[in-house]
Amino acid sequence: MTTSSLLTDQLAVRPTTARTFLAMMARELRVMRRNFASTFVRVLSQPLFFVFVFAYVLPKLGSADGGMFSGRGNGPTYSTVLVPGLIGSSVVMQAMMAAVMPLMMELSWQRSITERALAPLSIPLLGIQKTLAAGLQGLLGGLLVLPAVVFIHAEGQAPDIEIANWPLFLVVLVAGSLLAAATGLLMGTLISPEKVQMLFTVVLLPMTMLGCVYYSWSAMSSIAWLQILVLVNPMVYLSEGLRAALTPQIAHMPAALTVTVLVVGTLVVGWFGMRSFTRRVVA
Repeated sequence: MTTSSLLTDQLAVRPTTARTFLAMMARELRVMRRNFASTFVRVLSQPLFFVFVFAYVLPKLGSADGGMFSGRGNGPTYSTVLVPGLIGSSVVMQAMMAAVMPLMMELSWQRSITERALAPLSIPLLGIQKTLAAGLQGLLGGLLVLPAVVFIHAEGQAPDIEIANWPLFLVVLVAGSLLAAATGLLMGTLISPEKVQMLFTVVLLPMTMLGCVYYSWSAMSSIAWLQILVLVNPMVYLSEGLRAALTPQIAHMPAALTVTVLVVGTLVVGWFGMRSFTRRVVA
């Protein structure tokens, strides 16, 4: 074998940035496929519980006593209002947790992040890879929830939804998944494992309850100060963007506004997340 052929073979097997990045993403996909059953249960448990209570139990009780969930009147059913918000909350929960929990282990006592940092990949690109992997899990979570929230409801409470705008639906889902994953990357580098409970009580719970998941943003007009305050919550724009795509008959934020905030928010939060991630890895 000639020297030129040996050099060619060495160049052919030499890892490149793109090849390393794709190999890491392929590993994430294999792990997701291997853990699909547990992921499926984890993704669906909370949305199914809320759908069962709000779209099945409460309408049944309301039809018995004439309450607000009885489904009477010409307005949209409550399940119609609920569907986009539950999809959005599932996307945020899954993407953030998929970024935060592994980071807390890899950056703390295990320090296994140093092994990945030895790969022929820059540290910011490693952070981007982890963000994309977490965003993919968030996107999967939203897609898994969609059929559940559509088909579980009381009689006469079927949600009136359709994907009236496919490009908007896909852009909002992808941008929302990446924004949630970037937020998870930032949180995972700032919060120590001992304070992980704060993530649920101080961040995720307020984000969900005040994220226009169970009501539309326009329905908050009677509480003007709160309607303005929740505009700092990224889940509001994800929920409202999905309403614009799935339930355009319900008053919602302008689609251009929701997409702009989600895209710009992803870039800004992602930049801060990469800086914090880089500092923690090289520390």
